[in-house]
Amino acid sequence: MDNKNFSVWELEKHETKDTADSHTNGELMVIWRDWDNIIKNHPKMIYVNSVNPGEIKGPHIHKDRTSYFCCIEGSVVLIIQDDNGEFNELRANSEKPVLICIPNGIAVALVNPTSVISKVLVLADVAWKPNDNEMKNVKFDNYDWKKWNLLS
Repeated sequence: MDNKNFSVWELEKHETKDTADSHTNGELMVIWRDWDNIIKNHPKMIYVNSVNPGEIKGPHIHKDRTSYFCCIEGSVVLIIQDDNGEFNELRANSEKPVLICIPNGIAVALVNPTSVISKVLVLADVAWKPNDNEMKNVKFDNYDWKKWNLLS
């Protein structure tokens, strides 16, 4: 899915096999390869962001950084406000993984509407530094947060 304010790519999952008898012993999920040419500016920082049950992180804007999100545990909803002020809700979970690109200058919030902690792997083209003033908190005043029945 492509939108001028964000992009979404389905990710590959592959079964892994035991070396002794070839039974399936797990799986491998490809998040990024340099030759896929999905991420134009290669990551300068990679981190895991956990979101507690019923919590919201954001909304905020990164002024300089483009971020790529992949839910690796649990389930989250990314609320993205586009250039027209419209809200886009993108669901992501670890069962059917996607990579979601949020370019710099686009406001986003992460919502965990579940009862378990969710974890999101984030790849960023600009590394975070303390006191770099690169992030700006914003409000989604016209967004209906109540629909998520959040715990907080």
